[in-house]
Amino acid sequence: MSPTAPARRLRLGLPRRMFSQVLLMQVAIAAGVAVLATGLFLAPLGNQLDDQAMRRALAIARTTAVQPQIAEDVVNTPPTAGGPVQRAAERIRKATRAEYIVVMDGRGVRWSHPTPGEIGRTVSTDPGQALAGQEVMQIDDGTLGRTARGKVPLRDSDGDIVGAVSVGIAYGSVRARLIHAIPELLAYAGGALAVGALAAWLISRRVQRQTRDLAFSDISALLAEREAMLHGIREGVVALDRAGRVRLLNDEARRLLGIGDEAVGHSLDEALGEGRTTDVLAGRVTGTDLLTVRGRRVLVANRMPTDDGGAVATLRDRTELEQLGRELDSTRGLIDALRAQDHEHANRMHTLLGFLELEMYDDAMEFVGEVVGDHRVTAEQITEKIQDPLLAALLVGKATVAAERGVALLVSERTRLPDRLIDPRDIVTIVGNLVDNALDAVAGTAHARVEVELRTEGRAAVLRVRDTGPGIPAAQRELVFTEGWTTKEAPAHRERGIGLPLVRRLAERQGGAATVDQAQGGGAEFTVVLPEALTEPDTERAPDALTEPDTEPPLTGPMAPRTAEKESR
Repeated sequence: MSPTAPARRLRLGLPRRMFSQVLLMQVAIAAGVAVLATGLFLAPLGNQLDDQAMRRALAIARTTAVQPQIAEDVVNTPPTAGGPVQRAAERIRKATRAEYIVVMDGRGVRWSHPTPGEIGRTVSTDPGQALAGQEVMQIDDGTLGRTARGKVPLRDSDGDIVGAVSVGIAYGSVRARLIHAIPELLAYAGGALAVGALAAWLISRRVQRQTRDLAFSDISALLAEREAMLHGIREGVVALDRAGRVRLLNDEARRLLGIGDEAVGHSLDEALGEGRTTDVLAGRVTGTDLLTVRGRRVLVANRMPTDDGGAVATLRDRTELEQLGRELDSTRGLIDALRAQDHEHANRMHTLLGFLELEMYDDAMEFVGEVVGDHRVTAEQITEKIQDPLLAALLVGKATVAAERGVALLVSERTRLPDRLIDPRDIVTIVGNLVDNALDAVAGTAHARVEVELRTEGRAAVLRVRDTGPGIPAAQRELVFTEGWTTKEAPAHRERGIGLPLVRRLAERQGGAATVDQAQGGGAEFTVVLPEALTEPDTERAPDALTEPDTEPPLTGPMAPRTAEKESR
């Protein structure tokens, strides 16, 4: 026989969908509140009905006791079933619908009772308090069962107590009133529960639409996946609410922007300060793949609005790509220079061969010495004035490229830069960008010239680059330092409008400044001041090497116009 499959057990539990769970919980809460409110209302209702019945009985007893004829009949007539006291008490009882009205004398003997056979007998409960002049309200059991009672003293015309009046209200009528009130109360509670259930359904439907009918486990999984994705991707993500406040930053955004969790809950102006980066992220500058500079980093930003009125901005680090692009430009320039030098070298070899074939040996030696000497003098003059090897190597290479582009690169005689730079890489970046822009500005113009001046004032470094190009109009001298602003056509491998903003950021990071003005004789003059660029000077160093001359001598740079004319032959 094949084994029979075990019967599947019915599993009871909460539904998985958030809509169903929220609806169920809200209905349960509404039902619990309705039951609790009903119970809290019913609990004091019984006491209130008891109190009302006792006060009603006391009021009837007072009304009976204030009639002087009853007190006079108690004193002057015997207790009989047909006596005047019985007739008066029964009349009042029937009129007030009381359970009983018992009139008694000072000994507790009944003079009236709904059951005539009880007249003349002693009452079943203690009348002492009423006969002592006190009014009494109580729930008690007697010959007629459980009643709500009121007892008052009975006084004659002189005010003396001659007996008491006891009135009872049937307790069954009090309970009946309580039971009669319960259905009405439950109807109100049911109506409130129905309204609560309807409100719970409407709220649950809204939650269903907003959560797209996901289960709590799905939402938890989505949150976990979001956290893993946000902190795992290599792009910075900044989420903003509808008021422009930061509500989310991933790890990469913190690194690229240089801010931490303290920025969450604050506006971008408060978290980042003024600048293009803030304007791009806040949406004040629109477009796709917008370039911005934050510190030493070149960033590409994109902003996407969200349905709730906020936005999500993404940031990509383009610093290395920009550096590679600049290195590529420099490499291409060097390749072009080497190609031109190779062509010129062949011409020089042909010239030298001609001297040798013509047996003009002295002219050949002079020609070789002149060619070799020009290149050696160029390097020696630069390294003599600029003792930092990185900057010296940069300017030697730029001089070669400038010569091949028909531009005279001059190093001012005022240039004196010792080998005491704290961070030469920043100055190399600044000088390289300024020289490249100057070469682009003057290339192809007549008598093209670029002048570089690097000098010190104490621990401060002053960098100036002048050119003989068309210059920069006064209205655009601040725009040139704005990210993305350029008048040049961008190459295919990288964006334009980054170099000068990066120069200013590097200068401001060291507490300095970068400005542009009109050079003497036309063209543009860029000035960068770095207040703390050098270490403390050596006390044994001769001060003459760092002293700035009072007058500026004529310029005799390594790539003087004479050389430029020679290279153009």
